[in-house]
Amino acid sequence: MPAPLLSRDAVIERLLGAFRRYGYDAASLGQLSQATGLGKSSLYHYFPGGKEEMARAVLDSVDAWVHEAILAPLQGAGTPERRLAKVASALDGFYGGGAEACLLGNLVVGDAQSLFQDRLGASFRSLIDGFARLAREKGVSAREAQRRAEDAVLRIQGALILSRGLDDPEPFRRMLSTLPQQLLA
Repeated sequence: MPAPLLSRDAVIERLLGAFRRYGYDAASLGQLSQATGLGKSSLYHYFPGGKEEMARAVLDSVDAWVHEAILAPLQGAGTPERRLAKVASALDGFYGGGAEACLLGNLVVGDAQSLFQDRLGASFRSLIDGFARLAREKGVSAREAQRRAEDAVLRIQGALILSRGLDDPEPFRRMLSTLPQQLLA
């Protein structure tokens, strides 16, 4: 009996894991096939544009998650502290407590950077803008809110890299616990 076909969303989720693990340049079609459990021809059925189309679909999925789990809560109801706690919890889950690499971080190197620079820049800017709006709402000046928001994204990315490099999630967890003070105090 043939294996049931995966939904496109399930394939994209598996591709996310592969691009997180290998990055764009190092992810071979064989590795992407293995990660999804699909043959190469089946991958091309879902993504006729090949690896670049796969990566763009993964970016679309991550962008949707960022809007739903990060940007919407940052602008939602509740105190800034509660909203930031909700965002920190979402980040913790998405990054497996610091065990998972950041897709955006993996796509800013090598050939991927030139392919996806506009998308990556827009993603980082939307995160920075969301954090800056929250800090301004808490009474932080516009200039300082912008600086703190950039530092927040920098700390998130740096903590993910350090946690992966040390094979220890503690730097990421520590960053999440200090994020409210760094951004809102």
